[in-house]
Amino acid sequence: MRWTLPNIITLARISLTPVIALLPFISGYWPKVIAFVVFLIAAFSDLLDGYLARRYGTTSELGILLDPIADKLLLFATLIPIFWITRHPVILARDKVDYAIPWWGSLPLWVALLLVGREVLITMFRFFAKRRGIVIPAAGAGKLKAVVQNVFIGATIAWFAWKDAIAEMHLVGDFRNFWDEFHGWFVAVTLAGAIVLTIYSLLVYLYRYRALLKVGK
Repeated sequence: MRWTLPNIITLARISLTPVIALLPFISGYWPKVIAFVVFLIAAFSDLLDGYLARRYGTTSELGILLDPIADKLLLFATLIPIFWITRHPVILARDKVDYAIPWWGSLPLWVALLLVGREVLITMFRFFAKRRGIVIPAAGAGKLKAVVQNVFIGATIAWFAWKDAIAEMHLVGDFRNFWDEFHGWFVAVTLAGAIVLTIYSLLVYLYRYRALLKVGK
């Protein structure tokens, strides 16, 4: 087992996932602000560990194993509170906080299953390809999907914090109205983008390596 700096960073990202998953469930905007900051750190660490491994030639079997696990855990850890909170508003004093995403309302079950299912399917496909001596690297579509997906997740956690701040501090005024509309629709648009890129990137992988699906190849 080879303990390198990229591997340590990946393990640190894994250790942050329970924090990100639990903090949004705590009433008040500060826990959600902290969850947002921790998510940004975790997302940045995903870029950092890969860069360091390539830059200093410290790629290892352990890192190859841990990195996709960390990515999947981070996705699961963030989708759970997003899925639950958009369906079950938290009661703050006398104010009922509306976390609904414009146009979407709550995060649809089929969307959550699509995002998770794509990751599981690609992981299984990579494992299948590796057993046949083929390594499937990350495609451009997959990287773009990851970026848009992370933007959606980060924006949604920040949306929860914003909604709690409105309720707790009784924010009013033109800026409050502007930001409420802008932020809400930004979340809605990035969610739509994540869905499209999830489907597109999956099709790209399957088409590019379609020969693996043919019996006898």
